[in-house]
Amino acid sequence: MINRTRRLRKTANIRRLVRENKLTVDDFIYPIFIEEGEHIETEIKSMPGIKRFSLDTVSKELDELTALNIPAVLLFGIPSEKDDTGTETWNDDGIIQKAIRYIKKEYPNLYVITDVCFCEYTNHGHCGVLNDLEVDNEATLVNIAKQTLSHAKAGADMVAPSGMMDGTIITMRAALDKEGYYDLPIMGYTVKYASAFYGPFRDAADSAPSFGDRKTYQMDPANRAVGRREAAFDDAEGADILMVKPALSYLDIVSDLKNNFDHPIACYNVSGEYAMIKAAAEKGWIDGERVMMESLLSMKRAGADIIITYFAKEAAKILKRSYT
Repeated sequence: MINRTRRLRKTANIRRLVRENKLTVDDFIYPIFIEEGEHIETEIKSMPGIKRFSLDTVSKELDELTALNIPAVLLFGIPSEKDDTGTETWNDDGIIQKAIRYIKKEYPNLYVITDVCFCEYTNHGHCGVLNDLEVDNEATLVNIAKQTLSHAKAGADMVAPSGMMDGTIITMRAALDKEGYYDLPIMGYTVKYASAFYGPFRDAADSAPSFGDRKTYQMDPANRAVGRREAAFDDAEGADILMVKPALSYLDIVSDLKNNFDHPIACYNVSGEYAMIKAAAEKGWIDGERVMMESLLSMKRAGADIIITYFAKEAAKILKRSYT
């Protein structure tokens, strides 16, 4: 007897009925870049369709997100002034703090997550305080606590530290709990690799290092087992969600975390992954919509409960018209 697995592929309806994994708009977090200033709405050349906004222009973007029922945004700030320690990150009247207050007032149903890091705010582009051209882990933790509390006071719904400093989660949790923010969750950038896929983001956020690289604090792409160690640390220190970044080249890590931890697992479909699909589609080499949806589905299949993606708006529109 021939095993006829094709029986369950014969029509669109049977494929829908037996489909193991399905994307929904509830899976998506949409990153937004907020720049200090006025009348700013600048497309990022290496990320077609993605823009930097000032607070007086971002409402059109937020209106579209709410109309599409996208549940959450991840905010990145671009300040007008930078210094060597990123003091604007804990300025209660800084660009991110203003953005949090604005969104929570005008779009109360949007869930606001903030990036807790320093690379956009330091004049050297590294993710913390420098000591002899090396990032000082302990000095940076002191400032992470300050930034975290400033975001909490402004009304953030969740904080997400992206700098890969050892001890970040326990430092943030202790600072939040001490000030009474017991219910404010932390999404750890738990397994973040020193990846070449971040290039377009550095254009978007003005965050390229002025010297060297981030290989001493972000993970080596060759390593898998250490991802589980990093996740165990974040788990023990009090992270509520564990994230893998980037997504597509690290789906094995997403699967590892899903199979070994009980937390929700997020992945970040990063700027380079977005840009490659956009560029190939523009050349006519691929069907951009289908490749986009297939790549997002692969993240879900690997175990991601949450997908941070610049494709969120486009994917939500396709899902609305019942993509099959």
